[in-house]
Amino acid sequence: MKLIYGTTNPAKLNLMREFLSGTGLEIIGLSELPEVPEEPGEYGSTPLENARGKAEYYYQILQRPVFSCDSGLIIEGLSQKEQPGVHVRRREGRILTDSEMTEYYSGIADRFGGRCLARYQNGICFIFSDRERYEYDGEDISGESFWLVSQAKPQKEKGFPLDCISVDRKTGRYFVDGDHNMEFWNEENGFRRFWKRVMEAHAALEADQACQKEEAETERIADGHDEKTLL
Repeated sequence: MKLIYGTTNPAKLNLMREFLSGTGLEIIGLSELPEVPEEPGEYGSTPLENARGKAEYYYQILQRPVFSCDSGLIIEGLSQKEQPGVHVRRREGRILTDSEMTEYYSGIADRFGGRCLARYQNGICFIFSDRERYEYDGEDISGESFWLVSQAKPQKEKGFPLDCISVDRKTGRYFVDGDHNMEFWNEENGFRRFWKRVMEAHAALEADQACQKEEAETERIADGHDEKTLL
């Protein structure tokens, strides 16, 4: 089954493809479409609200099954006013570049002596049709807490700038090195479980609709037979 992922971020697209490898789901990014829709604004106060808004926006344009994800960043020690939340890339009214994000957040870690604890909160919304949608923002798709540090490594992948200042608490290795021990890297990760639930629910719904259609057809044939009998 082909699904459109409402993102133009190649790093996010590649990560989701890796999460879902072997599931039979083919993920297509917006940049792979003949015409790339403009990006919507983000007006939600939570990752799920933003994911829902983007999925609805892209579905209205494409009229095809589409899903969107969104993330929020929580940094321990910051006041509520200073928390990035869903505005990880937007600071003081402007959108930061990858290098500006690295500089900004490494500066926050420096304020705490070189490192501070942080964690992501994720939300996902998938729209199959006008009458069928699925969404989720459970802890099992958000990963574990990690260290945000002031000493940056060179960035390897465009779109994930914070990986070069994010360090796994268990291994002490940078995310940019690609072998950090986050729970959603396990085979049975939260995203895979979400999609398994979605596919099972969709299959059950299709089976129910097929059964209703068959029953309606049987009743139609029976009604036609009764009319002929009366004649």
